[in-house]
Amino acid sequence: MRFLSGSTVAACTALWLGALAPASADSPVTYTDTGRALFSFSVPDFWAVRTGGPREIEDTELGDLRAVARVMAIRPVTDDNVWMGFVSPAGVTSIEGGLQYLEDIDKFLVEDPSISSTSDTRIGGLPARVIRGAGTRDGRGINFTATVIDLPNGRVAVAVAILRNGADPAYVDDLNAVFASFRALQ
Repeated sequence: MRFLSGSTVAACTALWLGALAPASADSPVTYTDTGRALFSFSVPDFWAVRTGGPREIEDTELGDLRAVARVMAIRPVTDDNVWMGFVSPAGVTSIEGGLQYLEDIDKFLVEDPSISSTSDTRIGGLPARVIRGAGTRDGRGINFTATVIDLPNGRVAVAVAILRNGADPAYVDDLNAVFASFRALQ
């Protein structure tokens, strides 16, 4: 999908609206938790995958810790203006619980978030809630899309895509292809 204006806002808005143009996303990865496969998706060619185990991050304003589930993140190898991460937090069993989880960790993802829209959709045939907005991260303007996908057996997948201002809008095709490839494995 091409955007004549080159606007990252338009690119982020187009993300997950169902315009899933084919892209080269053919390296499958599987998200697991304690040896159990929860979901899979395909990573575009020339994108890097990084994983990290569960950890706690400190809320410096409140002085308390926030649990963060195992993160599986992807980004283009030659561009750090685009990032997408997936988690499946233990104990979060519904879309509403996933939204609460996002509220608990949002300040670590986006500073001064402003929500522009919220919608219900289906991803991989599963119910999902999508939140789009803008804010800042590391002092730079960003657009973000946060999605909570209702997985079988009382789990959710939480996905966040971040596009910094100035990101090439062509990456939206790759991000859409990742979501088109998303499948629950339970």
